[in-house]
Amino acid sequence: MEAGGDTAAPAPGDAEDLEDTRFPSEEAAGGGGVHGDPTDSGDGGQEETGSETKDQPPTLPSPLPQSESPSCTYGLWDPASENNPMGDPESGSGVQGGDPSDEDWRSKRKHVFVLSEAGKPIYSRYGSVEALSTTMGVMTALVSFVQSAGDAIRAIYAEDHKLVFLQQGPLLLVAVSRTPQSAAQLRGELLAVHAQIVSTLTRASVARIFARKQNYDLRRLLAGSERTLDRLLDSVERDPGALLLGAVRCVPLARPLREALGALLRRCTAPGLALSVLAVGGQLVTAAQERTVLAECRLDPADLQLLLNWVGAPAFAAGEAWAPVCLPRFNPDGFFYAYVARLDAMPVCLLLLGTDPEAFHDMATCRRLVEFGMHTLGAMRTLGEAASFSNAPSASAPSYSVQAVGAPGLRHFLYKPLDIPDQHRQLPQFTSPELEAPYSSEEERQRLSDLYHRLHARLHSTSRPLRLIYHVAEKETLLAWVTSKFELYTCLSPLVTKAGAILVVTKLLRWVKKEEDRLFIRYPPKYSTPPAPSSASTDQASHNGLFTGS
Repeated sequence: MEAGGDTAAPAPGDAEDLEDTRFPSEEAAGGGGVHGDPTDSGDGGQEETGSETKDQPPTLPSPLPQSESPSCTYGLWDPASENNPMGDPESGSGVQGGDPSDEDWRSKRKHVFVLSEAGKPIYSRYGSVEALSTTMGVMTALVSFVQSAGDAIRAIYAEDHKLVFLQQGPLLLVAVSRTPQSAAQLRGELLAVHAQIVSTLTRASVARIFARKQNYDLRRLLAGSERTLDRLLDSVERDPGALLLGAVRCVPLARPLREALGALLRRCTAPGLALSVLAVGGQLVTAAQERTVLAECRLDPADLQLLLNWVGAPAFAAGEAWAPVCLPRFNPDGFFYAYVARLDAMPVCLLLLGTDPEAFHDMATCRRLVEFGMHTLGAMRTLGEAASFSNAPSASAPSYSVQAVGAPGLRHFLYKPLDIPDQHRQLPQFTSPELEAPYSSEEERQRLSDLYHRLHARLHSTSRPLRLIYHVAEKETLLAWVTSKFELYTCLSPLVTKAGAILVVTKLLRWVKKEEDRLFIRYPPKYSTPPAPSSASTDQASHNGLFTGS
């Protein structure tokens, strides 16, 4: 994310200059806002039309058939194992009901639908897709009507509702919302949902399937993956920071221990290993990528967030698993082979991505070396404490309190550094404290999330982007600020004055500067893996599109 060059704005290192800053209610900026996703033609806040093209490469790979699966003694991950009988009865597309005349269904603030160009239902956030087939047919008719005139429908505004449409190849995604989210923000959620689907099937496979049979029922291949999509949308509701800021959250950890864990990942390699990720509670601990595979293509935070959501499935709660997975931002048409393991019955998760379909035993050996090294470092206990620190209901809850900042009046904040060293190697990151009173209830958390969405939409408006917003709401005071060095959203007590807000933000920036080595991965490790023992794995990797063009 690039912000307009505000040379007068202080970085965390020179936060004392903030005391001389005047806070207008809205200060216009000539700088740019958020860069749109390359697959999205625009993120305007108004209804737009435009032509769209479809990219359907017919020769690229499909998901692995059973005959290509590794011949090992473990069980392959099965998406159908995600069906959790103890889940929320009104959450997810597998439940009954969902008739548009049903009051409970209509009371939901936001709906997400996925369907094919032919109108075949694929996914619905709430209710049964069978009961909503007529509704999805109307959506298809709207899109087809506009396309017949040579245009593409992007959004419809009806009283307090927004309908946002996103066409991705043969799939149509629709969000119907009465939240304060902008059309661009809703489009970002739809892109995340599409990426989660592509991670299971690959873009090329979806295109080839519908090229052969336009009315194919894609639910056959996605059976059980609805829970993964539900979890993704739930996480956006509970913790909007990752999607809003386009960044990942790191576990606060002492720099020496984080660097030691990074060095451990560099030592524990295997043939064909491309990426190693260590995570706990949905947060990143450290990651290391292989030089020849990812050196010229920085790991995208959207791909990493997708992986963290994927490994949060109940099927990965214990033991180890081996499954193909696609990283849409890296290559939407190819698979990696993922080894997922929980370490020592802890919430600590090790994820190893490789290009060799027969490397399960090598990955398992690598896992044992990592596990032994972490016990030697005493990291297991530290990471276990970090995972269990928060009593918040979210599994990805942060592990520090806002009281640690030492700024009276500060209730919550989102902070993303933009001046990270060595941008080519670095992963965009953000940090925020645990949500505490008065945001303990689900209703209050949702209200705060709405406020953050409003501020973000105004800062990154395509028509009039801003650098600074100071807003006094009914129950809190908010300040949003984007410079060339950071992006910051703060929630303050309603009794804080404008001068008081300056002092609070000054203290916050000084604290972040002091703690940045603990809050962020400043210098991510890299390594080179040994070559594969034979050319078979390289041929297979090329077949999967991972080395296209090399």
